[in-house]
Amino acid sequence: MSAVEAPPRRDVAVSPQRAAQTRGTRRGAARGRPLPVPPIWVWVIALLVSALGLRLWGVDHGLPYAYNTDENSHFVPHAIGIFGHAWNPEYFVNPPAYTYVLHVVFVVVFGGREGVSSSFAADPTAVWVVARAVTAVLGTLAVWLLYLTGSRLLDRRVGLLAAGLMAVAFLPVFYSHLALNDVPTLAPLCLALWGVAGVLRHGRTRDYAIAGAGLGLAAATKYTGGIVLLPLLAAVAAQAVAPGGRTVALRGLALAAGVSLVAFVAANPYAVLDFETWFSDVVYQRETSSEAAGKLGTTQDSGFLYYLWSLGWGLGWIPLALAAAGAVAIWFDERRLGLVLVLAPVVYVVFMGSQERYFGRWLLPAFPMVCLLAAYAALRLVDALALGRAHLRPTLLALAVVAVCGQGLAYSLHSGTVLSREDTRNMAREWMVANVPVGTRIVVEPVVPDPWAMDIGDPSPVTANGYRWTKDPVSRSYVDPETGERLDPAGPGVVVNIEDYARVARPELIDRWERTGACIVVVGSTQRGRAEVEPDKVPDALRFYDELERRADVAYEVSPYVAGASPVAFNFDWAFNFYPLAYYRPGPVMTIYRLQGGRCAS
Repeated sequence: MSAVEAPPRRDVAVSPQRAAQTRGTRRGAARGRPLPVPPIWVWVIALLVSALGLRLWGVDHGLPYAYNTDENSHFVPHAIGIFGHAWNPEYFVNPPAYTYVLHVVFVVVFGGREGVSSSFAADPTAVWVVARAVTAVLGTLAVWLLYLTGSRLLDRRVGLLAAGLMAVAFLPVFYSHLALNDVPTLAPLCLALWGVAGVLRHGRTRDYAIAGAGLGLAAATKYTGGIVLLPLLAAVAAQAVAPGGRTVALRGLALAAGVSLVAFVAANPYAVLDFETWFSDVVYQRETSSEAAGKLGTTQDSGFLYYLWSLGWGLGWIPLALAAAGAVAIWFDERRLGLVLVLAPVVYVVFMGSQERYFGRWLLPAFPMVCLLAAYAALRLVDALALGRAHLRPTLLALAVVAVCGQGLAYSLHSGTVLSREDTRNMAREWMVANVPVGTRIVVEPVVPDPWAMDIGDPSPVTANGYRWTKDPVSRSYVDPETGERLDPAGPGVVVNIEDYARVARPELIDRWERTGACIVVVGSTQRGRAEVEPDKVPDALRFYDELERRADVAYEVSPYVAGASPVAFNFDWAFNFYPLAYYRPGPVMTIYRLQGGRCAS
């Protein structure tokens, strides 16, 4: 397959000729002699080391308990579960590529089923740290691949600045601390973009193959990673319209399609071998993302505005403005490059914003392209301001780096500091261990996982089912789910989960707890916050909390906030990723009440 010659680019601000002006020497302040500028590879290594450090700082937060619901229930448990059965995860709501990676890593690190099972049972901290470290390494790999992409598409300056932005931006840094598939998806996605850059600039066979492999692996890690298909199609179209390029482009597209399919099936083989289960799970995931009713606590009505707001704090307000300017500028400077970098993030935000559920981390697949646009605009501005004033270029470049990376670095440093401190939920448990006798009947809101009420690693369970304290379940008992018969609002029913708790909380529950002797009630502010932001939907929950405060004493309370700081209003992002500077430590406000009436009076 022959390469298709790319049409000449305009001599824009980021051309190799102008980029060369930024290399060379700079004046030493003390002696006035030129000092050598470190070669680019030194800067790249320093960037990658810094990116990995930010991602590993505080990686053991919360442990031995995984407080993120998705982290606790998805990839690590399924990676361990594969030891007990075939490679079919029998779960495809999230694709299994990251699960398989963890499984292989567990084999290498722990020596197989017996090693990982015994470690997880005795103290799961090591297992969780290894899984989170895998995420951090893959996130750092994505930074390097983004540098390569920017260097190939434009020049090394753009590649380095774009990689620097993603290295420090809050959302990719924070979610590198969790064993979730959002950040791991960025590695194959950026691999695909590197291949796309090769397709656009060179049209070589290997570039099509790399782009296809990255596309297949990205979709097999997180379905939304498939958005990188749009840049690939744009690059293929650009080559197809070049003189004599149509046949080569169509052959390349066929190759990329075949390689992507092979890569997807290799990383998700049971999408074919167990197609029925895979398809039903994908449909379930799609339907769940479109249902607003099940997600009490949504604070915004527009997904489009929510994602623009998320880019502002998750990437940075200045980078967001620069990316918008870069999208316009690159469209006029090189339209085919504009199609590659602008179309996909716009389509992605429109699609994701049309869903009824939205979280900041779901925006991550668009980050690499937005980072490239922001870096392009920043360096274009630097070159425009430095034109005819070469002595200002170093200062302008330094200002550009601060403007692009400053917000992300500041909040990522804050995040690392917060995550390195003890979690409020761990502190509440320590108080419980010291002050609440073994076997005491308690109520715990669904703000902690089940092992929180157990003694991890104790070979002799102190209570039934290994629980240190007897948990009194909250139940959904308005209507029998099978017969439709209305039940006693304080009687037994169906145990509720984290999503439904605020919908069934009501003052009558306190009467039941007092009658049964469940005198200790553990409350987390994230559950109460859901009710407070949508009070019309759950008026009984607000009455429940008021009644609890009236009929119980606060035995212990711990706050995650800096002394004197105002509490952060509930939001599905900020209440769980601790972005605001008001946070001192991770976790919600944890309050432990002691009931006063009934059997609790004594």
